[in-house]
Amino acid sequence: MSNESQLTILMVEDDDVDAKGMARSFKKRRIANPIIRANDGLEALEMLNNGDVPSPYIILLDLQMPRMNGLEFLASIRNHPELKSTVVFVLTTSHAEEDITAAYNQQIAGYFVKDEVGDNFCEMLDMLEGYWRIAYFPK
Repeated sequence: MSNESQLTILMVEDDDVDAKGMARSFKKRRIANPIIRANDGLEALEMLNNGDVPSPYIILLDLQMPRMNGLEFLASIRNHPELKSTVVFVLTTSHAEEDITAAYNQQIAGYFVKDEVGDNFCEMLDMLEGYWRIAYFPK
């Protein structure tokens, strides 16, 4: 079985409109990978710790969220022995250089600004799909 058919996507996004838009874009691109949504970093961390996200998986992470924001979530997983190598792509509204630097300091795989992706979101999905088709992930 190929990587893309096995890979789960954990979408950590508090905004319903953004989450629905991303789901529609996946469907439009006929990307049928399972998508699990967490509304903030705390919920995502609980799901990962409880085994609710099947391996292998990647995370699409927003930064601006209640309870536990994306940077706090990244710090938590990078300090967790079983989660520290998780592949994370940031998809956020923040253009702030300090957020970009802080995210890359937590070994993210890529940083995308939502309003700059805009109409090119499907192209970003193509890039992600290409990534997980050829990349190997720990199980």
